[in-house]
Amino acid sequence: MKGRVLSRREVIGLVAIAAALLALPFVLASVGTAWVRITNFAVLFVLLSLGLNIVVGFAGLLDLGYIAFYAVGAYTYALLASPHFNVHLPFWVILPIGAGLACTAGVILGAPTLRLRGDYLAIVTLGFGEIVRIFMNNLSNPVNITNGPKGITLIDPFRIGDFSFSARSELFGLTFSGPIKYYYLLLVVLLCVIVINLRLQDSRIGRAWVAIREDEIAAKAAGINTRNIKLLAFAMGASFGGIAGGMFSAIQAFVSPESFILNESIMVLAMVVLGGMGNIWGVIAGALLLSFMPEVLRYSVEPMQKALFGRMLVDPEVLRMLIFGFALVLTMRFRPAGLWPETRHRREMSENRR
Repeated sequence: MKGRVLSRREVIGLVAIAAALLALPFVLASVGTAWVRITNFAVLFVLLSLGLNIVVGFAGLLDLGYIAFYAVGAYTYALLASPHFNVHLPFWVILPIGAGLACTAGVILGAPTLRLRGDYLAIVTLGFGEIVRIFMNNLSNPVNITNGPKGITLIDPFRIGDFSFSARSELFGLTFSGPIKYYYLLLVVLLCVIVINLRLQDSRIGRAWVAIREDEIAAKAAGINTRNIKLLAFAMGASFGGIAGGMFSAIQAFVSPESFILNESIMVLAMVVLGGMGNIWGVIAGALLLSFMPEVLRYSVEPMQKALFGRMLVDPEVLRMLIFGFALVLTMRFRPAGLWPETRHRREMSENRR
């Protein structure tokens, strides 16, 4: 069957979006380099949200320890591309290894939890995430593997021959800083992950995930191997987390257990729920919104107080999180299915309200 031919308006729209994405880092750099870095971390959170969406949105398995797979990928890259073990493998070798180890960790988590649902599954996955963080924090004695709470420093950036993604370069009269080059690399990886997610969603496996999410007993009666399909959801979601973790390690050039706390898992889950579970584009929108909103508030809360009252009345960090939490509460009150919910979820929420 031939695919649908894009209309002229759709082609123009896609070209405009592509041009905006290509020009975005230079526009942000004119404001401040920090915003390019913030955008890079926002893209990393989009990758994490798309991976968690497979587990939570497609298969309906509540996972509160997803950040553990992020940690596995980050530490894999850090250990194999730093002076810690004096190993400096290229990134195209380490990233598949990190994805494979994270995938294995996903299967290890999924295998003993196949019969758990709801709150029980959430508690077990939460414990798994904390176990991985504590494991990384304490694995410095008697053999120093992770360097404990001090973390691993001097991690190698991505390199292709003599070309380094962390060094400043000049091309066609434009200056490409390290964050800008990483932005374009992250954009390419993100496009690949989106395509994979779209293909999975429309595939036989994706329909099996949705069937398990809606009614696992009915799915099993229909002949779906729920055991293998659920394990596949954990494995696929974890592999995306491992890739994102490896890229985080290279961009940051430093990893420590403090980067993989429970709050990070909750934040990624909030991105999936806020955007709309099961809807790829909604998850992307939710991840970008929750990534940028705290930073916008960080830079605006203090000037607003000084402009209105002439002095600081409330600590900016406290007020920032208060506004952020209040916005989430309002969203869940008036858009319980998310900002851009999947069609089935939107229909179910409307039926429940009636």
